[in-house]
Formats: sequence, structure tokens, C-alpha cells
Amino acid sequence: MRIFTRYILREVISHALLGGVLFTFVLFMRDLGHILELVVRNSASFTDVLRIFAYLLPNFLIVTIPMAVLVGILLGLSRLASDSEITAMRASGMGALDFVRIVSIFASVALALGLFNSLYLAPHSAAATLQLEESIRNAQASFEVQPRVFYEDFRNYVLYIQDVRPASGAALWRHVFLADLTQPANPNITTADQAIVVSGDSQTIRLHLLNGGRHETSTNDPNQYNISTFASTDLPIQTEAQEDTHLGRSDTPILALPLSELWRRANAPDNNIPGHPARTYRIEVNKRFSYPFACLVLMLVGVPLGLSSKRGGKSTGFVLTILLVFVYYFLSSVGIAFAKTGKLSPFLGVWGANLLFAAAGALLLYQMSRGGIALSLISSLGVSLNKLTTRLFRGRGTSTSSFNIATALRRFRSIFRLQFPLLLDDYVMREYATNFALVLFSFSTLFIIFTFFELIGDIIRNRTPLVTVGDYLINLIPYIIYSVTPLCCLVAVLVTFGALSRSSELTAMKATGISLYRIVTPVLITTLLIAGGLFAFDELYLPAANRRQEALRSVIKNKPAQTFLRPDRKWMSGQSGPSGSPARIFYYQFFDANKNVFANLTVFEFDPATFALQRRIFASSAHWNDRVNQWVFENGWQRTFQGETIASYQPFTLTAFPEIHEQPSYFVKEDRPSQEMSYSELSHYIADLKQSGFDTKRLGVQLNRKLAYPLITLVMAILAIPFALSMGKRGSLAGIATAIGLAIAYWVVDGLFQAMGNVNTLPAVLAAWTPDLLFGIAGTYLLLRSPT
Repeated sequence: MRIFTRYILREVISHALLGGVLFTFVLFMRDLGHILELVVRNSASFTDVLRIFAYLLPNFLIVTIPMAVLVGILLGLSRLASDSEITAMRASGMGALDFVRIVSIFASVALALGLFNSLYLAPHSAAATLQLEESIRNAQASFEVQPRVFYEDFRNYVLYIQDVRPASGAALWRHVFLADLTQPANPNITTADQAIVVSGDSQTIRLHLLNGGRHETSTNDPNQYNISTFASTDLPIQTEAQEDTHLGRSDTPILALPLSELWRRANAPDNNIPGHPARTYRIEVNKRFSYPFACLVLMLVGVPLGLSSKRGGKSTGFVLTILLVFVYYFLSSVGIAFAKTGKLSPFLGVWGANLLFAAAGALLLYQMSRGGIALSLISSLGVSLNKLTTRLFRGRGTSTSSFNIATALRRFRSIFRLQFPLLLDDYVMREYATNFALVLFSFSTLFIIFTFFELIGDIIRNRTPLVTVGDYLINLIPYIIYSVTPLCCLVAVLVTFGALSRSSELTAMKATGISLYRIVTPVLITTLLIAGGLFAFDELYLPAANRRQEALRSVIKNKPAQTFLRPDRKWMSGQSGPSGSPARIFYYQFFDANKNVFANLTVFEFDPATFALQRRIFASSAHWNDRVNQWVFENGWQRTFQGETIASYQPFTLTAFPEIHEQPSYFVKEDRPSQEMSYSELSHYIADLKQSGFDTKRLGVQLNRKLAYPLITLVMAILAIPFALSMGKRGSLAGIATAIGLAIAYWVVDGLFQAMGNVNTLPAVLAAWTPDLLFGIAGTYLLLRSPT
């Protein structure tokens, strides 16, 4: 019995670890880019990088530990059942409860780990994450400022600079424009030729300004205007608009509260807890216990389902895993949403999913020992699933085989009299296409499930119709397919060549004199076609689908319909003029894009060489006159300056300035995400925004990624082939584990280089293409060293 115990636990634990890593990786990818950008932007140490990752991990494990338990039990027992090992064990005298007892050892250990993580690690890591990110962000705030971009994150200040030169522990800025918005209608202006920026304490940075001046106005008397110049001066600036929060305050995030404080607030009267009602804290207390105990509950359901999947095999186990994960977290999310709205008690809302699954598990265990219709239906489902898979993806004995990629290439060969594809190519491509389609379906389903979990609270709270939710998920599928296709190519290549190697088919092919490079050619050609299809998909269809799903997401979250127009942009730089013409900055408090009317418009003009303020124009209103094709300024004044003196002061009631040539359309910038534009649209969009002082560094990286990202499918295929051949007969589990490791490595490297491009540490071209080049070179080197 001890041998059976060790054998079953080893099978279950191996699948559980693999599933846990996969689910944690999927959740981690949403925050990876932000973390790496914070690290790159703020020059954090390697220790800080490890601390950030370590602090975020416990919050993900709260969800993924129960999921890993279910995956391990279902896939592990399904594998044993499909190979008739369960039948042999039962024939030797093992009963149904013996399997439950063995698997409960694993579930109990997972429960203990889950409780330790939920009650101790997760709260401490959440508090530590807040403190660490705050210290990194504030200590290195000067590195966030980018040239020719308006920076508005300082307290009561707007900053604009024309050049940045980062240095160790400091930064050097040239041509500095700083607006004090303590009085928004009449901002006080500071200009400087240079500024040395040094980080101060956790809330301030210190600016050492050189060769500049201050311009101060009076809100009560427009005739009063003060100018002062300086050779050097120091100016401290607060880096945050909000007061700092720390552990123990009423506004501390709930996740960071220790259990004792959470329990105190959960049992306190609502009027003694500002910010959150006691119900919110009661829900959180119950959540910290319910998710770990889900390990036992899911074990009760997983054991009978895994043991009964003999005829269905692994396919049944995989489908049941996806289905049960969806059902459990759907019920849990619905219950929590009802508890938050007061329709259910916190205990029943949080523990409802556990209670339902415990009842279902008890029923299935009873039927497993006595026989029942439920388990027979599940077993029949596996057989039907295998038949459906064969018909859809392999096309054997059906008409669908005439529509696969290999058939299309054979027709192409007959037209142009080429020697490709041959019968062997057809076989390899069919196996690869089948695996790719199955993996793509599986990963897309996982992403849809996670997305649904995130939105279930909003769906219930806002009473969103299911038709709207379904329409959103349908329009989300193209984006998911585009995102996971490279990973699917990686897994499909590993599984395909791993299976060929394990069944000795690859050895037979080589024995006939066919080179390895000739064997992998059909897979590489198919992957190249997929890469081209991804680019065409992104260019022709994906942007429109992304716009639709973004609009539907706003409906689900009860936000107003978004047009992505920003007519209320308060600061904007003018268009670039001829050499020697003054640089111009516009500041306004309101702009009506329909009537082309400004309110409280101020125009600043600077000497392009020294960035000294040469002229300042203010108008209480300004409108566009189509007949003269100019802006007409009303009720204002203009001042010109020479050094520290006012050269002229001219009030006006109605006037025009022909030298201000920006059209009304220039002030209406469409703020669209890069994924909602094609390559050509994004290229024109970036060129337009650059002239207006908008931050385009991220968009530049995304523009190059529109070319680099589809090609990573080919890079992943090249990289996967040597690993698939080196696995030998270790099975598909090793292939999937290898795929996860390679995918993690790629996305970390890709996220790191994207972050470096986003903060101007690397040019956009290098930031987008370097991951492809690095992994492509590594894959090509390993492939060339593989025995042919």
C-alpha cells in the first residue's frame, strides 16, 4: 500500500505543480510589464526586483493553490485511469475510499500551505509591496520625467523640459518650464536654462535651477506683473498630490491588514469604521479561510471524476478541470458579489461555493462506491470528446480533411510543380496543426474564464444583461488569440516532435535518409504562415474588435460611453515652426471642440536658444473665425519681455495674432490605445502627437512590436524544436513544463526590454526587436547543434 501511496502522490503532485505554475504565470503576466517598467525607470537594485516578485506571489497563490490541487487530482488520476492502472489497483484490493485517503494527504498539505499563505504571507506581502513601490517611486521620481512631455504628477506643478540627461542619483534637465498651479486661472511661471535634479526624502525632489526667471501675476489686478531673474536657485517639489498612506490607517488597503486588525474591524459597528462598512471586513475574513479550504472541497469532487475517466482519458480530465475551475470561481464570485450588496450574509456568500461543491463531492463519492448515472455520463462525455476531437482536427474519414493547410499546399504544389509538400510533410503538418488548434482552444478558454472572474462582480452589481457580457467575450476572443498564439506555437512544436520522438517515428524518418532540417521544414513554413496571418489579422480586423470590446467593457463597468477624445487637455506645445521661430506652449481651462472656443487661454512663447520667456498672451476667451482662418482673442492682454523687464504691455478687447497658426483640429487629439490601431494608423498617430507635447515613447515601442510580435511565433518554433528532440521518451508532461519555462523566460525578457523602451533607456526599435533576436539566435544555435 505504501508503494501505491507514493506512486499516486507522485503522479498527482507532478501535475499539480505544473498546473500551479501555469495558472500563476497567467495571473502574473498582467502585472509583469508594470513591475519591470517600475524597475527600469527607477534603477532599482536586483534585490528590489526579487522583493517585488516575492511580495506579489502570495496574493496569486491564494487563488492558484486550490486550482493546482484540482488540476493535479484530475489529470493525475485521469492518466492512471486511461492506462488502466486504476483498474489494476482496484483489482489488488484498493477501494474508492483508499484513493480518497491517499489524495487527502496531498490536499491536507495544500490546505496547510494555503492557510499559512492566506493568513500570514499575503497580508504581510501586500503591506510590504505598498511600501516598496512607494519608496522606489518617490526616491527616483526624477527619472520618470521625459523630454517634450508635460509631467503632471508633481503637487500643484506642471513640468515641461526639452532635454533630459539621466545620471547616477540625479538628472540634468535643459530648457525647463515649470508652472505653479496653486491658482489655476493665473499660473506662476518659472523658466530655467538648466536644472540639476536630486532626490530628496520620500516625498520631495530638489531642483537646482540655473539661469532662469520667475513670472508672477495677480488674480485681482491684471496690470500687476512681477519678474525676477536668478543665476541659480533651489526649489523643492513634492512628488505626490496625495498624502502618504501607511499600515494601520483607515484608508489602508484591506488586503494588507493583519488578521487581528481585520477581525477587530469586522466586529466593530459600521459608524466606527470610516471608509468601509464592517460587512466588507467580514467578507475579507471569510475569504482568507474559504479559499484554502477549497483544497479539500475540490479534492472530494476531483477524486471520483478522475477515477471515472478511464474511457475518456486525459482529454476528459483536462475538460473537467477547465469546467470545474470555471464553475467554482463563478459561484464564489457571485456569492461574494451578493454578500457585498447585502443580499447574502458574508458567511453564506463566501462559503456558498465550498458548501455546494462539498455536497456534490459527497454525492459523487457515494455513486463511485455504489454506482450511479452521473459518473457514467461523465465517462461517456470523454468518449464523445475524443471522437469530436478526431473529426474536427485530424479530419480522418470526414470531409474536413480537404480544408486543412497541407491540402492547400498540395494544390499550390500541383499548380507550380513544386516538390513540397510531400506525403511526409502532410503528416507532420497535420499533427502540428492539430496540436496547435487544441492548445489555442485551451489557452483561450483559460483567459476567457479569468476575464469572466474579474468582471462577475460588476455584472451583478450593474445588472448587465447576459447578451452584453456574451458580446463582450466574443469580441475579446480575437485579442486573446493574438496574444496567446506564440505560446501555442511553442507548446504545439514541443508536443508534436516530442510525440514523434517518443513513438520512434522521428528515428524512422531519419533512417530513410531524410535530414532533420527537412523534417522540421513543414512546421516552420506553417508557423511562418501563422506569423503572416497574425500581422494581417492585427492590420485588418483586430483594431475594430478591440474598439468594440473596450466599449462593451465600459458598459459592463457602468462607465459612460468612451470616444477617447480629450478636448480638455490643459497643456499642449505648439507646432514646430521654421528655424528660429519661438517655441510655443498653450494653457487653457476649457476647450469646446464642437464650437472651437477656448476659455481662459494663455500662450507662452520662448526663445528657442535660451528658452527664456519672450511673450505671454492671455485671453478670457478665443474662438476660430473661418472667414479669416485665424483665432480671435477676446478680453485679454499680451506682454513682451527682455531679460527681467517688461518690454511692452497691451490690453485688448478683440484682436488676432496671425503668427499663431495652429488649426482647431490640432487641439483635438484622439487618445486611442495602440491595440485599437493598425500599423499605418499608429504611425500617423505618433507623428501627430509628437508635435503637441504628448508622450509617445510607449507608442513607439508598440509600433515596432506590431512587426516584431508576429515573428516571435517563428522564433518560438525554432527554439522549441531542439528542446522537443532532447526530451526523448519523457512524455508530454516534460514538454509542457519546458514550454512554460521558455514562455516565462521570453515574457520576462520581453517585458524588461519593453519597459526600457517605455522610459527611453533603449530606442523603440531595439526594445521591440531585441527579444526576437536573442531567442532567435539561441534557437538557431541549438537547432544547428542537434543531430540531423
